[in-house]
Amino acid sequence: MPEPDSAHGRHGSAPRRLKPAPLLFEPAAAASDEAHFFDLESIEDPRELLSRSTELVLAFRAATDRAMEFQAMAAAQLADPRRFDRLTPAVIAERAEWTEDYAKKMVEFGRELMRGGEVLD
Repeated sequence: MPEPDSAHGRHGSAPRRLKPAPLLFEPAAAASDEAHFFDLESIEDPRELLSRSTELVLAFRAATDRAMEFQAMAAAQLADPRRFDRLTPAVIAERAEWTEDYAKKMVEFGRELMRGGEVLD
């Protein structure tokens, strides 16, 4: 699992220049077919295949970064000492399938984001 400040994220790195393609959800029937993936298998021109698959890679990376930020903010909120139902890093780690050390890092990262740190658009 990537660290919150991973090289693939925008946390502390230069902003991406390319705007990723939007992720479009596949129909359930297509998603269950392992040979089918965003209709890439039907693209015969290698230039077009490279272009579209690159768009998807960028979109998935952006989606991963965004989802990780929301995970961090949720972890920080759940660990907030002002909450009567506050969760410990160990419990947060168990729920998110993280290590306890990673949960602590994510709580701190989430606190930073909520204090006004950079959040992906």
